[in-house]
Amino acid sequence: MRAGLRADPVMNFREITPADLPALILVRIDAVENRATLEGLTSIGVTIESTTQRLATTHKGWLCEISGVPVGFTIGNGSTGELEVIAVLRAYEGRGIGRKLMAFIQDWLWSQGSEKLWLTTGLPPSRAYHMYTKLGWTNVGLLAHGGSVRMELDKPL
Repeated sequence: MRAGLRADPVMNFREITPADLPALILVRIDAVENRATLEGLTSIGVTIESTTQRLATTHKGWLCEISGVPVGFTIGNGSTGELEVIAVLRAYEGRGIGRKLMAFIQDWLWSQGSEKLWLTTGLPPSRAYHMYTKLGWTNVGLLAHGGSVRMELDKPL
């Protein structure tokens, strides 16, 4: 390689396995938007054990890894059409990882029979909200607690 040129590391996208979950919890905690702590996740029932169970039944997810280290992931619920989580490490934002993960989860959710996908996200303006709208998601309303909105995406024809 010529001096001054930087090689971008190879991004590998693959399905999540239960063995990935401890590292993915760390990615989730590092995410800038929709901040979470280990205690907070545990208090709402998001644990390695509960996520393992969901992945074995109604849920599926994908991750992006660089040099074998997870840097982003997404998980969706095939029985409801909900995109439950997408998170990318701060240091890897802006590289298209979130967009690629969105494509994986959307395609899978539609393959499960969903005609309309949904998610909740923080109020605009936020990076996540901006990404969702660029990908065609529509804000359908403020949630009762007032701190988030519900967004939906219709299945393409």
